Amino acid sequence: MVGIVLVSHSRKIVEGIYELASQMTGGKVPIGIAGGTQDGRLGTDATEIMEEIKKVDEGEGVVVLVDIGSAVMSAQMAIELLGEEYEGKVKIADAPLVEGAIAASVEASIGSNFDKVLLVAEEAKKLNKL
Repeated sequence: MVGIVLVSHSRKIVEGIYELASQMTGGKVPIGIAGGTQDGRLGTDATEIMEEIKKVDEGEGVVVLVDIGSAVMSAQMAIELLGEEYEGKVKIADAPLVEGAIAASVEASIGSNFDKVLLVAEEAKKLNKL
């Protein structure tokens, strides 16, 4: 199954999105969270992101969703730290964090492949709420 990693500057944000996605998918999807710093402040940590990617990787790829700015840079660094073994197997979705996480999680839960899960996450940015 495709794994998903949620990255935010806030631990509370990724914990909430994790709870929502897990409930919507019956806990079937491997979802990792990386948020905040070790001392409880706002920020992101490339090493934590890398470890979460490893944790949720079941061999079918990992989609990473991020909130803002430096979260992208931290996620890119985490992917570089993983090395060639993960090349092409981990991608950062150009997607809104909440909507993309829910869409990707539901898609992964029905057994879709890596490219489809990534596409569905990215298509979430086109959804109108009203």
